[in-house]
Amino acid sequence: MRNHLILLLATTAIVPMTASPVWAQAPVERSRTYSFNQPAQELETALIAFSRVTDLQVASSAADLESLRGAPLNGSMTASAALAELTRGLPVDVRLSGRTVSVSRRQGAHVALAQAPTTASIPAQSAVQPTYPSETLTTLDEVVVTGFRSSLSRALSRRKAATGSQEVILAEDIGAFPDQNLAEALQRVPGVAITRDSGEGRQISLRGLGPEFTRTQLNGMEVLSNTASGMDSRSGASRSRSFDYSVFASELFNQVVVEKSYAAEQDEGGIGGTVSLRTAKPFDYQGRTFVANAKVQSNQYTDTPGPRLVALASDRWGDFGALVSVAYSSAETVEWGYRNWNWSKMNFGAANVGSGVSAEDRDRLVNATGAERAWNSRAQTYGTWFNERERIGLTSTLQYQPSDATDVTLDLMYGQLTNNRDEHVLGNAGTNGLSANDVRGTQVLQSVTLDRYNSITDAVVSGVDVRSESKPTVDQTEFWQAALNGRTMLTDNLEVSGLLGWSSSTFDSNWQRVYLESVGHTVSFSGLDTDNPVNTYDFDPTDPEAWDLQSIQWRRDHIENEFYTGEAGLKWTPSAISTIKAGASFKKFTNSGFRYDATANYENRNALASIPTMLTDHSTALPYVVGDVAAIFKALGQSGTLDARNLSVGTDYSVEEQTVSAFGQYDLDTDVGPFGLRANIGVRYYDTELVSIGSSVTSAGLVPVEITNRYEGFLPALNIALDVSPELVVRFSANRNISRPALGDLSAAATVRVAGYGGTISAGNPNLTPYTADSIEGAIEYYDGKRGYLGLSVFHKEMKSFVTTETSTVPYSETGYPLDLLEEGQDGSVVFNFTRPVNGPGAGIRGVELSARRDFDFLPAPLDGFGVLANVTYADGETDVFYNGVAHRLPLVDLSKWSYNATLYYDSERVGGRVSMASRSRYRKGNGGNDNVGEYFAPSTVVDATAYYNVTPSVQIRVDALNITDEPVTQYADTDARRLMTSTVSGRTLSIGASIRF
Repeated sequence: MRNHLILLLATTAIVPMTASPVWAQAPVERSRTYSFNQPAQELETALIAFSRVTDLQVASSAADLESLRGAPLNGSMTASAALAELTRGLPVDVRLSGRTVSVSRRQGAHVALAQAPTTASIPAQSAVQPTYPSETLTTLDEVVVTGFRSSLSRALSRRKAATGSQEVILAEDIGAFPDQNLAEALQRVPGVAITRDSGEGRQISLRGLGPEFTRTQLNGMEVLSNTASGMDSRSGASRSRSFDYSVFASELFNQVVVEKSYAAEQDEGGIGGTVSLRTAKPFDYQGRTFVANAKVQSNQYTDTPGPRLVALASDRWGDFGALVSVAYSSAETVEWGYRNWNWSKMNFGAANVGSGVSAEDRDRLVNATGAERAWNSRAQTYGTWFNERERIGLTSTLQYQPSDATDVTLDLMYGQLTNNRDEHVLGNAGTNGLSANDVRGTQVLQSVTLDRYNSITDAVVSGVDVRSESKPTVDQTEFWQAALNGRTMLTDNLEVSGLLGWSSSTFDSNWQRVYLESVGHTVSFSGLDTDNPVNTYDFDPTDPEAWDLQSIQWRRDHIENEFYTGEAGLKWTPSAISTIKAGASFKKFTNSGFRYDATANYENRNALASIPTMLTDHSTALPYVVGDVAAIFKALGQSGTLDARNLSVGTDYSVEEQTVSAFGQYDLDTDVGPFGLRANIGVRYYDTELVSIGSSVTSAGLVPVEITNRYEGFLPALNIALDVSPELVVRFSANRNISRPALGDLSAAATVRVAGYGGTISAGNPNLTPYTADSIEGAIEYYDGKRGYLGLSVFHKEMKSFVTTETSTVPYSETGYPLDLLEEGQDGSVVFNFTRPVNGPGAGIRGVELSARRDFDFLPAPLDGFGVLANVTYADGETDVFYNGVAHRLPLVDLSKWSYNATLYYDSERVGGRVSMASRSRYRKGNGGNDNVGEYFAPSTVVDATAYYNVTPSVQIRVDALNITDEPVTQYADTDARRLMTSTVSGRTLSIGASIRF
């Protein structure tokens, strides 16, 4: 009776496998997702349950299913993905043809690779995977793999099933690492390197292209969020398109997808790639779920432990579901070390070089010109940046899913990052200091050592005025998002989808600073050719009587970003192998901001009879006196308030972009002989209108300026994935994409100087066109069953233009500025010198990426729980940077030629742990200054570790350690001379906690 089996939705019937009902050939929507909740069970029973959910026929013989058990199915996934998951590790072949699924025992000694839930379309043949000897599976015990290894396997399956190149992080992966924020969770993705600030990850680079070239999506819509660094040399407040991932705790997300290749259905705007973030949804869980996690963490350089709390609650009531999650953390960190403001060619007066300096060195210091002049570091400071960081994240989701054909989800999200920072600095930066280009005061150089680049590495100088700084700062970033996503099947083969979204990010920074000065000292500095320089002083810096009040400053920075997004799409499946997609979208983005600042000088040194002071109370190279800022402002009667009268000229600009776009795309999912083929080809059209508003500085004062620009284009894209065998996938991608210019470069703010002969304009350039890149990529990927993976990718991006600075002589009418700025009698033909950013020569980037994963299941128990995950990326790209009219070929900004990651892990039912390393080679951060050719960060390697113990299946204890080696952050100027700018450390962070789930 059970020689042959066909499983229908709720019944079984005995018919030959060759049976082919007419309706079985109707097309099936391969990207449609279904919700599954079934345990590990006999494969025959599991296939019946599968058929009931999907309404697909399953044809097989009872003999082929005998003694086999299907894996558990939980969550939302396509039919192909569910079949692959259900039959993982089993010696069967699975094929989806029309609306019939054929399952047959494989001839020979082979079984299938585990597959994972996916929302991507997976062809039937992709369910047949790399193989192992079937004799090892004559009888099968039920083995359920969960935790970190399971998440890696499911993420790997998502990667395999995709048509283009992508990386996936799933919830267990994020939660399993001791990451403080989302940037640190991303650092282990192949091709991703991160920047660090104040002891945490901040922004990412992808395959050598910096954060300005990476687009970030959250719950389907593009978003932007900014924060700040405590150091000016790290750009301070980041008013840019670079998304700051430090705003969000990693626990808020259950899926991160890094799209490295581009398809027409994706929004334009990310030459480097797109990072898609997804928060948890109610229908991700089977009924009522509650998860809570509590940790205590502390840093080796701070005294106060901080909490890290996470909770999630989700439930479903028939077709409706609701979910809320919250993440809260409070932590103290200290970054401290040595800092030079920069390096410059010093001009020493003859009287400022003492008799102890050799005649040769005196000549270089006093008389030399051009390249022979000596370089000196500016200010030579010890610095401490203490941070009390509080991070709050809230998500809430309402979901309506009456069937697998319809899903409507409303996601609400709030994030807040507050950083109370105390900055203390002791440096040679007083009135007669070593911070200016000209040394003409009381300073006398007593001895000096210069290296082969004419850089002063050691010196003793008398008559120096020493300065201390104290600057408390409050930075706060608030992020809001509301996103409504919906889709439904209008017919069996036509789906309509839509998105309405809004997001807002507001950054505010307020600080006050007090400068104290101690005059007329002999100071020394040494070791500036190392990463650990040393300063000495001829007085006691901890003596309050040695200090006088010099000046006070206060400032406010404000940045706002806002997105409005609307999208609509249709997806038509005319046959089992073809899908046609079309859609249109509208996106409005605005960025605005300003800076207010003020300074009050007290050079008479009699402003206060008694100066409120305190000793530095955080980690520092040596203790010293700083001003008590709040008490000093109060004693001086300074409120520290600021308004529009304190505007820093050129900072009050706004940029508004409105983009209308549309796309058409054809997806193919079929067999070509013995091979499986997935492909998409399409084109996207975009039309962007830019309005830039700012103020120009003229002899008559500030004059408002508004400039409008418009640009459009077509972006073709092709992606192909060929399943050469169940183990081997070959990919090819070719596309064109854009990245929009930096916000500062697009500003309408300018300085306009008008004279009778014409004048000069120094300005932003709202007429910049986007960076445009043509990209190709090829990859070969080998999936070695449940054991692991090996992949090799090569990529090349050719950017048609790269923004640079240009000074030109043009008629005023061509500058875009209003004629009413001109003097009487002048018209648009008058000639001006115009300095602005322009689309200069292009640049290219090329590279190779190698990634691998391997479980050590060939070892005897319990060593079979070990595994390794590793990747390495090489990227190379250069562009011309001009210094005094001379072109220098430098690496692209934020590009590390080498970045690599490695993780050794152990997972078992009761205990586990892992040690991970993230490393990147040096990278350029800017063009440098004062004739230094480039500005760089030195190579870095960060090591983190975690260990866990499962007290019960629902309760886990975990210990995490971050930055185990206390890796320094080192910054320097000039490609060849490598003149030290900053060398700091931020300490190890240790946390211990527990989680519960029920």
